Amino acid sequence: MTRAAALFFAALLACPASAQTKGEARRSLTTLPLPVPLEEMPAQTREALGRVMKDPTITAVCPAQEFVAHPDTYHWLLDHPDRTASAWRKLGVDAVEIKTLKDGRFFWKDGPSELVWQTVARGPGGRVWYAEGQVKPGLFLPTIPVTAVAVLSHADQARPTGDVVIRQQLEVFLHTDSKAAALVTRLFGDSAPRMAEQGSGQILMFFSGIAKYAHDKPEKAQALLSGGKK
Repeated sequence: MTRAAALFFAALLACPASAQTKGEARRSLTTLPLPVPLEEMPAQTREALGRVMKDPTITAVCPAQEFVAHPDTYHWLLDHPDRTASAWRKLGVDAVEIKTLKDGRFFWKDGPSELVWQTVARGPGGRVWYAEGQVKPGLFLPTIPVTAVAVLSHADQARPTGDVVIRQQLEVFLHTDSKAAALVTRLFGDSAPRMAEQGSGQILMFFSGIAKYAHDKPEKAQALLSGGKK
């Protein structure tokens, strides 16, 4: 969703130390709870998710984050990543533009890297995103086709002060060509765990950072989240 996304996907491909590789035994499809049981999703959605989640190239659970924010604002940002990216640009951060397609999907492009994704399941405790596209993880690396499923889990906890602490965590399932995965692994080597931690943290921060800013500076929230320019 930001320029960290390509590095994040590359790090997942190269990071067996922090992720579960294809072929390892799995007790269930996900570590994090799905917001909607898989069997209750439409058949087309189940099939698309199953192709990735049942036979991923690699999967990883990112560290959880906690922050203080208004839950309504945070949930709105999850459903409007284009406005979230716009808010970051208004704050002077170089975030890649995200476009909303006519069918409700979202489109992200940064040079040869591009992703199209949509929310395929939504519940009070999280979201499931399905993405297809290609990423170029490095200047001298080839473009890698990817299909991904991201399970975002979030929970609210009220404080005695009246504030609400939101806890969010992300699990990613990634499917790509095995030859491309092997190449990235050889090139990134021991730096992959650090890249995975930084990349996943930035993806979570993409939403939580704006939600927290809107909470801490309510006088600026309306202008920040509006559709207009700075």
